[in-house]
Amino acid sequence: MKTRDSNTASISHETLRQKIYFLRNQKVMLSLDLADLYQVKPKALIQAVKRNQDRFPSDFMFQLSAEEFTNLKSQFVTSSWGGLRRAVPYAFTEQGVSMLSSVLKSKRAIQVNIQIMRTFTKIRQMLDAHKELRRKIEAMEKKYDLQFKVVFDALKQLLEPAPEPEKPKRRIGFHRDLE
Repeated sequence: MKTRDSNTASISHETLRQKIYFLRNQKVMLSLDLADLYQVKPKALIQAVKRNQDRFPSDFMFQLSAEEFTNLKSQFVTSSWGGLRRAVPYAFTEQGVSMLSSVLKSKRAIQVNIQIMRTFTKIRQMLDAHKELRRKIEAMEKKYDLQFKVVFDALKQLLEPAPEPEKPKRRIGFHRDLE
């Protein structure tokens, strides 16, 4: 029977999904949340990343602007990120999170990264399923729009006012009525 190492983690997909944000048109996780998941201090996580800067190009990681961080914090009634912070957090894309496993070598970091990668995959699958569903609905709308066009045309004809009957033409000139 296998026993779990105390350094490994079991984190639900829902918990991880709630820590994935959509910023700058991409799905990201914040350094603050990642540090919490890896059970390291945010400063230690960032130091490890900075020691390995070549592994984290701008499409893997970027620092939020003060405005982005303020907007993000304002979306939550209770901030889970604590009080005042001197520095705004970093955002890691899926590739950046994956790269973290090569920088943070603890068993916990490896297990958390595996779970995060699985969650990103599930999210991508859900989005793809929604795209397919949307495509099917649009195809049905087009199909049924054509079928119902006949009905709508018939209804429009019924709603149009009936043409007035022709009035007898008036004769011009002087006429005597013959009785």
